Amino acid sequence: MQDDVDARAVGAAFRAGDTAALVTAYRDWGRLVYTLALRSLGQVQDAEDVTQRVFIAAWRKRETFDPDRADLPAWLVGITRRQIADAHEARRRTAAVPMPEAGEDEPAAPHVEPGDRVLVDAEIARLSPVAQQVVRLAFFEDLTHQQIGERLGMPLGTVKSLIRRSLERMRRRLEVDDGAP
Repeated sequence: MQDDVDARAVGAAFRAGDTAALVTAYRDWGRLVYTLALRSLGQVQDAEDVTQRVFIAAWRKRETFDPDRADLPAWLVGITRRQIADAHEARRRTAAVPMPEAGEDEPAAPHVEPGDRVLVDAEIARLSPVAQQVVRLAFFEDLTHQQIGERLGMPLGTVKSLIRRSLERMRRRLEVDDGAP
């Protein structure tokens, strides 16, 4: 019974715009949101993105939360399901974007030494399929973040996050591998 009272109090404070309630909601139910996203999407990076989008969407639309219809965790799960569906749809659209066939005119890639190109391609291949697509569009097709978002139907922040995290992962792996004999 105490948990129900706490959830209702957090829900009421959340709806009223109390940022401490947002922190509490994330602390108490962020793991649930993340777990649902990870189980459905199978990629840590995608689950992290969904979790972030869920809490941003919930905070922006907090005035639509009705504690008489559902408690805050149930409302967050509803938002999570919609965000997961959106992520699956973005994957579907990404997969539908044709990649150039061998021999087709490809956009000019930045000059990279042949050995380095193989290494970079191998590191890109280790990224999730969505991250691979975003990185390739950014660096081999020279599209802006906005253009990538429009082409793939992704929010601009997601595109930027994917590129930043992908480059950080690649850099860390290349730095570690670089020192290997």
